[in-house]
Amino acid sequence: MTPAVSRWLASWPTPFTPAMAADRIERWRKWTQAGDALAFAITSRVTDELVGWATIQRDEDPSSGSFSYWLAEQFQGRGYMRELAPVALAAGFELLDLDRIRAGAQIDNSASFAVMRACGMEPVGEAMIYAPARAREELCLFYEIRAGGLQERA
Repeated sequence: MTPAVSRWLASWPTPFTPAMAADRIERWRKWTQAGDALAFAITSRVTDELVGWATIQRDEDPSSGSFSYWLAEQFQGRGYMRELAPVALAAGFELLDLDRIRAGAQIDNSASFAVMRACGMEPVGEAMIYAPARAREELCLFYEIRAGGLQERA
């Protein structure tokens, strides 16, 4: 995790230590086993190198989920997230039985909004969220897609 990537992420501080990574992976494993989340380690097909991470987690409303993701700097702009996002969203709808999935990003994060729009997500509003990585509130814009929205785009 680099500062250039972390600046866009609410819960991925820098430095991000191996112990922090192990803890995060274990938490996501537990949530996945409980049927409340999906986590995706994004790897290069050529080198098997870790290039990013994506998750879908059930919200307090059990029919709704949140999608989050990041890519390492050197892999941004190569289509990895545009390839993964529709697959992750489809898995969230099917495996977590969600009716809608939303994603949010800081209002200046145009790359994230391009990914959201590319897989059919539509803007639904903005809100201040607490970003523990920086210990402050930040304005974010949110997008969402409803079950069936991916099939409509196919």
